[in-house]
Amino acid sequence: MPELPQLLLFVAAGWLLNLTPGPDVLYIVTNALRSGVRAGMVAALGIVSGCFVHVFAAAVGVSALLATSASAFTVLKWIGAAYLLWMGVRLLRSKAAPLELSAGISEVHLWRVYRRGFLTNVLNPKVALFFLAFVPQFIAPETPHKALVFLLLGLLFNLNSLPINFGYAWLAAWAARRVHAVQRAMHWMDRAAGLLFVGFGLKLAMTDNPAQ
Repeated sequence: MPELPQLLLFVAAGWLLNLTPGPDVLYIVTNALRSGVRAGMVAALGIVSGCFVHVFAAAVGVSALLATSASAFTVLKWIGAAYLLWMGVRLLRSKAAPLELSAGISEVHLWRVYRRGFLTNVLNPKVALFFLAFVPQFIAPETPHKALVFLLLGLLFNLNSLPINFGYAWLAAWAARRVHAVQRAMHWMDRAAGLLFVGFGLKLAMTDNPAQ
């Protein structure tokens, strides 16, 4: 493992990256606003679970394949883009509905939130490439077991992201309970989120393979 100063830098960099708004934060906040803090936290757990898949894949070299194989990158890119576009269109077509704060959330609904968060990350090859680009910067060249250290740092990064993601969920749920305008405008937020997801999907679809 890296020396303590490097490890602390890794943790701090991870927090800064997770504070940056993007598809993950959008998904957590949208669910927390609509269905309460439990739904937001479950969305965060789904996203982190998807990141775990990429960490394990990167540790065994799948991410390296994505970085060097145009075909592998293109296939996963189009699958991920299609899924993001599907989520965006679904949000754009959603009807206005009252907030269902945590006490009334069914297990089926929570499982659906978790599954969608998981798939959003698993089907995004840019997440795999992110881990492949970011984590090795904190592994010394002379480290004997690089794959194991990569795996441990990846797990630390994902666990490190949970306080930030849970914080986003809590803040969004707090706002939904106290700002009545949020409740009245939820269907407009769904549409705004839908447009953003469509934008993320189109951006992903137009992303070139970094190896080219």
